[in-house]
Amino acid sequence: MEPFEYVKPASPAEASAILAAEGSAARILQGGTDLIIRMRGDFVHPKIVVDLKGLPGIREVAYNPANGLTLGAAVTMNEVAAHPLIHAHYLMLAEACETIGSYQLRNRATIGGNVCNASPAGDSIPALLCYDATAVIYNPAGERRLPLMNFFKGPGKTDLQPGEFLLALTLPEPHEAAVGVYNKLGRTRVGDIALLGVGVLGWPQPANPSGSGWRIALASVGPTPLMAPEAAALLAENTDDEAVEAAAAAVMNASRPIDDVRASGAYRQAMVRVLARRAIEDVLARLPM
Repeated sequence: MEPFEYVKPASPAEASAILAAEGSAARILQGGTDLIIRMRGDFVHPKIVVDLKGLPGIREVAYNPANGLTLGAAVTMNEVAAHPLIHAHYLMLAEACETIGSYQLRNRATIGGNVCNASPAGDSIPALLCYDATAVIYNPAGERRLPLMNFFKGPGKTDLQPGEFLLALTLPEPHEAAVGVYNKLGRTRVGDIALLGVGVLGWPQPANPSGSGWRIALASVGPTPLMAPEAAALLAENTDDEAVEAAAAAVMNASRPIDDVRASGAYRQAMVRVLARRAIEDVLARLPM
């Protein structure tokens, strides 16, 4: 590992100024579970590492029914997975975070790091998309907000501009009877990077013909995390067995997987249909109608 300068700014404005001045020579540190590995592996060579964990509010979880949930970007995965308010209102997010790596890794890994890595296989991301999360981004001019779906621009690429960093994620209050399921397929039962992941959120919505509303998001089957709006629209119309099969097929058609060392694209596409059907059926079994 090459020598580098370590700084821990005390305010968002100070952090933004450093990042803007240093440009590509700077790297952000929150949990470090990805950055340190890349530095040790000689993949990145930052001249300055900017530790954001000391910024006000960046490690806090805040919730109220009017505004929903605010997650500081440096909240750890274990903190998300164990938080009682997240369990009570955003259970799929807690369960998805618990699938990431080992317990020890989740003590360091952060929700903001998982998002900002912009990996198509990020396990927290389908749940965040199903809960309609917004990215709160700090820059030299202040703050801007961006729907999380628009945050991802490609593998490892985000909408963050020079001097910007992710400060928090906000999630609106879901329907009180919403049910969410995250199904993940890996090479091992626990701890592996997702070969694919399917997040499904359903809630009572009497205005729809089926009496329900849906959001479906996918991991590791495209260059960015994906939504499956056509499948959600099918379920809003009908949720009988035929409709569930059609929705699962629509999820498969929304996927754009590649072949890599972990699985073929054809296998991923076949299995995303299976996991989507299982998740939809699981939600329906628990959804009050």
